[in-house]
Amino acid sequence: MKDSTLPPLSVSEEQHRSNPISRLYFSLLNEFKRGQTGYATIAIIAQSCIGSAAAMVLLMGNLHDFSKMTLVFFVTILCMAYNASVLANLKSKFSFNLLLASLLFSCSVIIASFL
Repeated sequence: MKDSTLPPLSVSEEQHRSNPISRLYFSLLNEFKRGQTGYATIAIIAQSCIGSAAAMVLLMGNLHDFSKMTLVFFVTILCMAYNASVLANLKSKFSFNLLLASLLFSCSVIIASFL
């Protein structure tokens, strides 16, 4: 029993890089880290525009009022969370993940409203 080895608890970054989506994520994250000041400024403008378009589409839609306001709330909270993370100068990985969450949620709301 003393000679038995346990498998590693965490997956190494090298194993993550074998997946094409993970490779894209890590390359975008490294680029974001390198020029965080410029990319954060551009990203605030982009995600705010996409978030406001998602809110507009939701408010123009035919959903029930409670569902509509709940989705507008989540779009707004995610956009504000990213803006706050940039203003608070949080770690670049956390800010980047909030940016991705905000963009993915807003884009999915826009796409779902047209289906």
